[in-house]
Amino acid sequence: MEKYIKKSDRFDWSLTLLLFLFFLVSCAAIYSAQATGQYGDRNFLIMQVFWYCVGAGIILGSMFFDSYQYRKLAWVLYGFGILLLVFLAVAPESIARPINGSKNWFQIKGLGTIQPSEFVKIFLILALSRAVAAHNEKYLEKTLTTDLFLLIKLGAITAVPLGMIVVEDLGTALVVMAIFTGVILVSGISWKIILPIYGAGAAFVGLIFYLVIIKPEIIEKFLGAKTYQLNRIYSWLDPVNHTSSSSYHLMKSLSAIGSGLISGKGFGNGEVYVPEAHTDFIFSVIGEEYGFFGGSVVIGLYFLLIYHLIKTALDTNDPFNTYVCTGIISMITFHVFQNVGMTIQVLPITGIPLPFISYGGSSLMGNMFAMGLVYSIRYHHRNYMFSTDNSIGT
Repeated sequence: MEKYIKKSDRFDWSLTLLLFLFFLVSCAAIYSAQATGQYGDRNFLIMQVFWYCVGAGIILGSMFFDSYQYRKLAWVLYGFGILLLVFLAVAPESIARPINGSKNWFQIKGLGTIQPSEFVKIFLILALSRAVAAHNEKYLEKTLTTDLFLLIKLGAITAVPLGMIVVEDLGTALVVMAIFTGVILVSGISWKIILPIYGAGAAFVGLIFYLVIIKPEIIEKFLGAKTYQLNRIYSWLDPVNHTSSSSYHLMKSLSAIGSGLISGKGFGNGEVYVPEAHTDFIFSVIGEEYGFFGGSVVIGLYFLLIYHLIKTALDTNDPFNTYVCTGIISMITFHVFQNVGMTIQVLPITGIPLPFISYGGSSLMGNMFAMGLVYSIRYHHRNYMFSTDNSIGT
């Protein structure tokens, strides 16, 4: 028997509190970043508040649909995302002008730039989740053959947007691979298939890294790698002796975070000039002004967010919802790990923003849409009086 639950109790207040805290952190960090004067009269703080308001609207709109409807719409949204990427590739420079050598954005007058790949990541999560759910419903008795068939299907679904994204944006392509890997790990595919394939993949990545160091001309000729992409690796390995914009960014980031010490210099007291501090290097601002303590609090907020998403994935009794949550968890976790890692020289610079904190309308709207899916899962749940648990389902 279904038990009635008030709408206010079905609303995810915990997630709302976390997003509000991210909003406060983002506003404080962007305000300090633009105070350096490197951006002229542009007020990114006001625009970030605007994008957060748009994101709130996206969340509210997302809650009108339940998982059954998202499952039906998955292929439509996926196809729409592919069309956006195709249009971006062939669009004239008047509406899709290359920035820093990459054609990743549409220029929209009055709003700035929109990056389609930020939305394609969410569409991909929905498509992969539907594919896994449908496959597991059809093949109740699993064999290595059915598992391999599922892996091929997921690989084909991922390969289409990945192939178009990797040419222009290696960072986003890595996020796509993280989403793909996360969904595979919970899809039920046998480890007898996963381990050899990912072992071979790791060996291939090691070979590519070796060639980047020893024979970069091979990577440029056969894989189409661009000089600025290779420079990011060289500047990561030896930022002091390698002169490039990437090494300059990294050295400034290390100086800012290092000068913050344990407790930081205080709000608005940043002294180190860090290029693009309001976007990809926003963690450098946090590290300088709030020190190790402030950086730890921010990372702690992400741990709480990931914990909340994991709990949602475990509570739901709808496999499709579980796969959706897993894709979102993989995406956000990789974003945080990569962004924080590149600011402290743990990982190469890839231009990946810090979720919910870095300035950027496309990134924020994409992440808010992902959160809207989580809100929808929580909002459209059903509790049953004689159930042994309080699982979330649709």
